[in-house]
Amino acid sequence: MATPSFVQLVGDLVEAMGQRLDSAKPIPEGLVLRTNDGFLYAFLEDPLTVSLETVRRLLAEDGGRPTRLVVLTPGHLPLVISAEVVKANGTVVEGPRFAELARQLGFESLLGEEPRARPAGQRRLLPSAQLLDDTMQRARTWLDWGVPALALRFYRQATQMKPEFLPAKAGVGRALLALGLPDDADRIFSEVLTAHPEDVDARLGKAAVLGARAQPKDEVAMYRQLLEEDEARTEVRAHLLAALIDMGDWRSARVEIEAMLARTPEDPQLRFLHAAALERTGRTGLAEEEREEARRLGLPYEREVALCQHLGLPVPARPKVEVPVARTAATTTVEPTPVARAEKAPRPVRSRPRSATPKRGARAAPTRKRK
Repeated sequence: MATPSFVQLVGDLVEAMGQRLDSAKPIPEGLVLRTNDGFLYAFLEDPLTVSLETVRRLLAEDGGRPTRLVVLTPGHLPLVISAEVVKANGTVVEGPRFAELARQLGFESLLGEEPRARPAGQRRLLPSAQLLDDTMQRARTWLDWGVPALALRFYRQATQMKPEFLPAKAGVGRALLALGLPDDADRIFSEVLTAHPEDVDARLGKAAVLGARAQPKDEVAMYRQLLEEDEARTEVRAHLLAALIDMGDWRSARVEIEAMLARTPEDPQLRFLHAAALERTGRTGLAEEEREEARRLGLPYEREVALCQHLGLPVPARPKVEVPVARTAATTTVEPTPVARAEKAPRPVRSRPRSATPKRGARAAPTRKRK
């Protein structure tokens, strides 16, 4: 059974998230909470006690009612168990992200941490405005992190605080769409547009619904219409680019990427996408140069891998890190100089500008001999 401290943490989290519960019950591995919107939150204290049978038992709760499972644990589930949850359209929030959820809601002390200080600029807001701002920030963070179940919870909490706040309502629609519920999302976007026909977020949402319903040409047409009204809308161009890539229309995607690069040439992710577009349109040499430029501008290896997997490109090998040769008393081997080592080993990916890279073969400044 769960320890008293874990039960207290779960209770505080659920209350702070404003969850409306249909039922709650303890299980040998932790606590299970069902909400009135069809989500099943399983708080599991010790992942080592969780088995595949645990997950299957959770998915069969209440006689097989349609359930969206969200598993939350302070540790790390074995990969086979995480995969089983994802396979059932569930969500896993574990390890550092579980800790971040507790920090966002102000329960660092229950994790044995000191409370985080609020930035000075945020203290100028009224308490109600600050609470709404914090809730929206949490919602956006979880949506960006690919956890729409928690994003939906916080967007809904924001709509309860301020029902007429359109960004929160549009956020509910985006979270529903990310959860694979296009009909529910479409209904939300339609409600927003009924009251505010020119709301850009809702119109973007309606276009994304078309893409989710396998109508990509209509989705692209809506994005282009929005750009005709205002071509400076970078968020619309980003949605258009994503839709073109999903369609496999790399020639059109390349045009949009180059238009975006004209405004933000230092964006490493755009540089990488430009490399992919060049490669798909037969400019292999330039593509490799652009990929190297993306790395130089600071594209992390993990992000490059994620982009390659999404675009169906070969995953690059992880850059090798030079390990200094340990000196021992039994050997007189001279460690090679940095220049000699660079000639023998593959050059690591550098994130600093090329102008700061030392030229190969440059001589060191002479030292003055002591008399």
